[in-house]
Amino acid sequence: QVQVAESGGGLVQAGGSLRLSCAASGRTRSGYTVGWFRQAPGKEREFVATDIWTGASTYVADSVKGRFTISRDNAKNTVYLQMNSLKPEDTGVYYCAYDRLLGWPMAADPLKYDYWGQGTQVTVSS
Repeated sequence: QVQVAESGGGLVQAGGSLRLSCAASGRTRSGYTVGWFRQAPGKEREFVATDIWTGASTYVADSVKGRFTISRDNAKNTVYLQMNSLKPEDTGVYYCAYDRLLGWPMAADPLKYDYWGQGTQVTVSS
C-alpha cells in the first residue's frame, strides 16, 4: 500500500506561482510513476504532468507546457509541481497519483493509477 498526500495549494493572483508537493509513504520502493491531475467544477479530471518511473522522462499537458514543471526528490519520497504564470483556467483541485511501472502514454490516463491523494485546491483569481 502507498499513502499519498498533496500540499501547497492556495489562492493566488493570475501571473503568480505555486509549488505543490506530493509526499508518499508506505511501500514506496523504486519503480513508481507519479502523475498530477486536476479537476475543475463540472469537468472531468484531466492530466497535468507526470514523472515516469524510469527517471528519464517527464511529460506535461500542452495547456501547461512552458509554465509547469514536475520534479522528484527520491530521498524525500516527494514529487513537486512548480506552477508559474498561473491563469484563472488553472483553477481546480489538484491530485497526485502513484502507480508502479506505468509508462507513457498510459501515465496520462487517470484510470491507470491505483493510489491517490485527497487533493489540494488551487484558485487563481483574475
